Amino acid sequence: MMIWRSLPRWVRGVVIGLLLLVLAVALLAALSHRPLPENVQRTVSTHLMPSPDGNIAKRLLPEIIEHSGESGIYTLANSRDAFLARLALVEMAEQSLDLQYYIYHDDISGRLLSQRLIAAADRGVRVRLLLDDHTMAGMDGVIRRLDDHDNIEVRLFNPYMQRRFRPLGYLTDFFRLNRRMHNKSMTADSIVSIVGGRNIGDEYFDATSGMMFADLDVAVVGQAAHETAEDFDRYWNNQSAYPAQAIIGDVEPADLSGVADEAREYLGLLMQANFSNYLTDGQMPWVWAKTQFISDHPDKVLKKQEEENILDKYISPLMENTQNELVIVSPYFVPTRQGEEMLSKLAKNGKTVQVLTNTLAANDVAVVHSGYAKYRKDLLKSGVKLYELKDDATVKPAAVRSAYDGQGASLHAKTFAVDGQYLYVGSFNMDPRSANLNTEMGLLIDSPKLAKDLMDQLSVNLPKHAYAVSLNDKGKMIWTTIEDGETIERTHEPESSLFRRVQVWIASQLPIEWLL
Repeated sequence: MMIWRSLPRWVRGVVIGLLLLVLAVALLAALSHRPLPENVQRTVSTHLMPSPDGNIAKRLLPEIIEHSGESGIYTLANSRDAFLARLALVEMAEQSLDLQYYIYHDDISGRLLSQRLIAAADRGVRVRLLLDDHTMAGMDGVIRRLDDHDNIEVRLFNPYMQRRFRPLGYLTDFFRLNRRMHNKSMTADSIVSIVGGRNIGDEYFDATSGMMFADLDVAVVGQAAHETAEDFDRYWNNQSAYPAQAIIGDVEPADLSGVADEAREYLGLLMQANFSNYLTDGQMPWVWAKTQFISDHPDKVLKKQEEENILDKYISPLMENTQNELVIVSPYFVPTRQGEEMLSKLAKNGKTVQVLTNTLAANDVAVVHSGYAKYRKDLLKSGVKLYELKDDATVKPAAVRSAYDGQGASLHAKTFAVDGQYLYVGSFNMDPRSANLNTEMGLLIDSPKLAKDLMDQLSVNLPKHAYAVSLNDKGKMIWTTIEDGETIERTHEPESSLFRRVQVWIASQLPIEWLL
């Protein structure tokens, strides 16, 4: 009490004001808290067996049967090709479409996809749409419009019950809502799937002049598509997947009939992609390989999964057994002390270890950079090679550039290659959030060709589009790149402000790594 009275009056006023604000927020949060509904009727459904007479089946089943036990892989590195591939599958589907996404925006690409899903449902295709609810703010009208269709069912995974003031809901139920379904997949007629790192939104498909994510998906048939369809069923029928109507209530359906004028040019650019033509004429250049589908159990969001997470069960053992070379591409790279020690041990034992992640300027979640930056020097001292993507990188052919080229780039692909033979493509980031909090999925592909393709692309693009991070003679970090044929060196985080760098330093001192 004596200490309190000795404080200046203005200090006591600030403290009291802050306490009142905290109490007000806590009270408002408590009053607005809504528990999840009980006894929700979830109709159990599973993927439909493909009809051999179907449009897609007739083109693909003979080749699938010929390569029994393997998976056909088609890489979707180009963003527009990746979107057209999704539209092509929607147009060709005759029985079913199953979509599972962490993000689904109502922008140019999201609106176009929604319209085509409704058109598919109109012709009798069963559509199941499973969306993580964390990024669905303002989307209830869109969800209602889709879910109202007799042939479309939308479910929300681990939903927010507070629909209007979602931050309050997040505060009152933090430990549940902080765990998310990060999976990304789409399957047509239970024959063809697309899995990888892309969500549904313009930034993933190069549809506008804003931020463009450099990302990676694969279209798959055969064993991988079958396992993707089965895994979708596991999530769809899980207790954390709620029928949308039980969550959003009585909201007005959104009008999804219109499309912005700028979509016309975008649609024209999409026609330059090859996927649709390949699929139509049955000449898809699949790379056939053995694959292993890996996925977290959906109960991970409830901390009830009995299985190990996919990092401990599949990814770490594969990396630890690297014989020659490990190449990691991850937008959010937070190795933790355990990961840093594993990578450093590999490098010290003579293995080549390369990591490509974002610069601070290119990272769309700056606080995550703090969980990477504090391990950089230890990794570099051990011989790990670090590269950081520039925020102005443009890593696509000149033939597809237009007025819609992004004003900034951010790495979003999640992939790694081991010994030039094994390649991972999926949703998993190399960070604690993917390891311990979110559910993730992906494919481990045994294909020297695809692994080599990744490494070849990196060797071509890294000198121009990324900084090589190293230590100088005094142990200070430097960032080196090539610009207009000249070697350029920078002595601090490139293209970042002092204020942003200070923010990252402060975040690196806080005990928040488990959240990153």
